[in-house]
This record gives sequence, structure tokens and C-alpha cells, in this order.
Amino acid sequence: MAFPDITPDLKAAMPQLRGRLLANQPLAELTWFRVGGPAQVLFTPSDEDDLAYFLAHLSRELPVYVVGVGSNLIVRDGGMPGVVIRLSPRGFGETSAQGEIVSAGAAALDKRVAETAAAANLSGLEFFFGIPGTIGGALRMNAGANGAETRDVLVEATGVGRDGRTHRFTNADMKFVYRNSGVDPSIIFTSARFRGRIMAAEAIRARMNAVQNHRETAQPIREKTGGSTFKNPPDNSAWKLIDAAGCRGLRVGGAQVSEMHCNFLINTGEATGHDIETLGETVRARVKETSGIELHWEIKRIGIGRS
Repeated sequence: MAFPDITPDLKAAMPQLRGRLLANQPLAELTWFRVGGPAQVLFTPSDEDDLAYFLAHLSRELPVYVVGVGSNLIVRDGGMPGVVIRLSPRGFGETSAQGEIVSAGAAALDKRVAETAAAANLSGLEFFFGIPGTIGGALRMNAGANGAETRDVLVEATGVGRDGRTHRFTNADMKFVYRNSGVDPSIIFTSARFRGRIMAAEAIRARMNAVQNHRETAQPIREKTGGSTFKNPPDNSAWKLIDAAGCRGLRVGGAQVSEMHCNFLINTGEATGHDIETLGETVRARVKETSGIELHWEIKRIGIGRS
């Protein structure tokens, strides 16, 4: 399907815009699952000022959603009405370290932030090495792995609101909880600062190698997949509940529960967004039936379903 092309109106209303506006841009190629329909408008801002200008002049009636590298995202087959904003590595991907502080743009890969910290002999950020997303997503979701979370190391985050104004958030302002933050969802994070601690380079590298080894041996990272599908319930593991419900290897269309790690869903080649989401809901129903526990999605699902 195709949405009405509103890019000429947006360009006319924003003559000083420097970023790129694309109409009916396929989103499947921007996600790890490789599924989903188009964005009505895909906007790639040049930098933070360009993003602020765009948001300040954008109608509040248009929905806005931000995507990173699409590692934790299902786009439904009907696509995404409104505007999808993608922060580019060129405009938002810089990383640096000074003293005990590591600074990063929201489009910087989590893995690169870990590497920047390691190069400065800063420990505490090794867990980012095992998270296949960007810092923007880490801030929004309090991303974590290997016993550590974003809230353990964040000093300050910066974002832009729908009014085009810049906002800064301390660690406490972020209102972090398990796999989420309490910041207004309309805020688009643009950068962050983290605190590490000085440690011998060999020890840091050993921790990062352990993180990478765990990913390669325990997760289907070579497949068309997302991150962990469901949040771990309190005092339990989602994968254990899924396995106990008999869902390992379960299929719906071209979607399958991973045999390697059953809290991961896989596009075996021809899956649709509907297949993957339906498989996830089937897993949730079976886990609820067998254990009485309700799993909650960790992967984000956006857009409209097929009619």
C-alpha cells in the first residue's frame, strides 16, 4: 500500500530544512527482521538543530516514531502513517572519552560506545558490547545485558521535544525501570554521557570478549531476528517459560521460535510482520495457559496491520 505523499507540504512549511525527506519509504530494509510496510514519510535530520527545526514546524497531529538500527522492532505490514525519524551515524553517531566520561550520539552503536570506553581504559560499559542497538534505544529502554543496565552508568541524556526545544535529563530524571524509562515518549534522545571507572585494558577486553562469546554461543545472531522478544518476568526467565510451554521451534508462516534461544523469533526467509507478531502472541497465549504467567513484549511493534 501507499500513503498520501505529504512531503511537498512539509518542505514548503520548512524552507530551511537540511535533512532528507522521503515519501513511502520501505522500512523492512531498516529492520533486522526485514519485514513491514513503508513509512509515510522517512526523515533523516542532518543534526540536532535540524531535528529541532523540523519538530518545531511539524503539525502535532502527525504521529512521529524514531528508529535506530531496527534491531528490536517489528514493523507491521500496513506500514507506518505519519513520520518515521531515523538519526544517522553521520549526524548523531560520534563517540568520545574524556577523563571518566564517555559521550555518545544517539545513533552511535552500543558496541562502539563500549569500544570507545575500552580504548580509554574505562570499565563499566562492557555490557553495551553485547547489545545490538543504538544509544537512543538504550536510553528509551534502559537496555541491559550480562547483569548491567544503562541506568548503572548514565550521567545525563539530551533530547528534543515535539516543540523543538532541547531537554536535559539526569539519571534520576530518566525514571528508569526494567527495560523502560519514564521520560515522555515524545522526546527524541540525541546524545548521552556515561561514567566509567579506570581499569587495566586487559581486564576490560577480557570482559568484552566474554560478552561477545556469550552472544555467539547462546543467541541466533546470524539469523533475521530481533533482540529478546519478551521481558523476563520477576524471578523468572522468559526463555524457560517458552521452552516449558513447548514453543521451541514453533512456526507461524515464515516465522519461527529459535531452536537456539527460544526468546528469539526468526524470519526464516519469507515471513511477514503479521507472521512474526502472530507467532509472538501464540507464544504468549501458550505460556499463560501452561504457567499462568503473562509475558510482555520487549520488542517494539509499530504501524498498522494488513487489512
